[in-house]
Order: sequence, then C-alpha cells, then structure tokens
Amino acid sequence: MARLAGVDIPDNKRVEVALRKIYGIGPTVALKVVEQAGLTENPRVKDLSEAELGRIREIIDRDYKTEGDLRREVTGNIRRLIDIGSYRGIRHRRGLPLRGQRTKTNARSKRGTRQTVAGRRRQAARK
Repeated sequence: MARLAGVDIPDNKRVEVALRKIYGIGPTVALKVVEQAGLTENPRVKDLSEAELGRIREIIDRDYKTEGDLRREVTGNIRRLIDIGSYRGIRHRRGLPLRGQRTKTNARSKRGTRQTVAGRRRQAARK
C-alpha cells in the first residue's frame, strides 16, 4: 500500500478514487492533483512509480490542508462557535441540526432513538 499524507491508500483502486481516502481530499481535489502530477489515463496506485508517488505526495503537502491539520482546524472552528455562544455553537453543544432543518419530525439521527414519555397515550385519548 502506498502511503500519502499519513494514510495508506488502497493499491487496487485508480489514483483518482484512492486519493479520496485522505481526509480533506474529495472528487474535485483528487482530479486536480492527478492533473497537476501529470498522470494520464488515471492508472491504478500499484502501477505508479516512486517518482510519480513523490510528485503526488509533494503536491498534496504543498497545496492542500489534510488529515490532522484539517481536523484540528475544523474542531477549533466548532469550539470557537461554542465558546462565543452563537446560535450555531448552541446547536452544536446540544447535538441538534444547525442549518435550519426541522426537528419536530425527522432529525432522528441527530436526536437519537425515540424515547417514550409516560402517560402520553392516555392524554391523546382524552382529547
């Protein structure tokens, strides 16, 4: 397995797809890196020479923030929002959606599994 940005990328996949295993590199950035490295026909990782891997490694290290640095920046941004007490920070703290989604219904993955409330069914029957 080739190692780029501290991550083992799979040998049997095409370079463009394998680069996506690195945190911070998505489809668009992977395509740009492959073009900048001068790779044609998008070969598999196992077919790359050490020089080509070195070019890719150098491009990623020079131009893009990935893995630990990016994770640290994202968590720092979230921590800052929580500390200043902004609306988004409060939503992060409570573990709720923060971009205006509804929570009366849906939002199950954020709020967790349903919790039954005692006496709920009898109240509905009285009305």
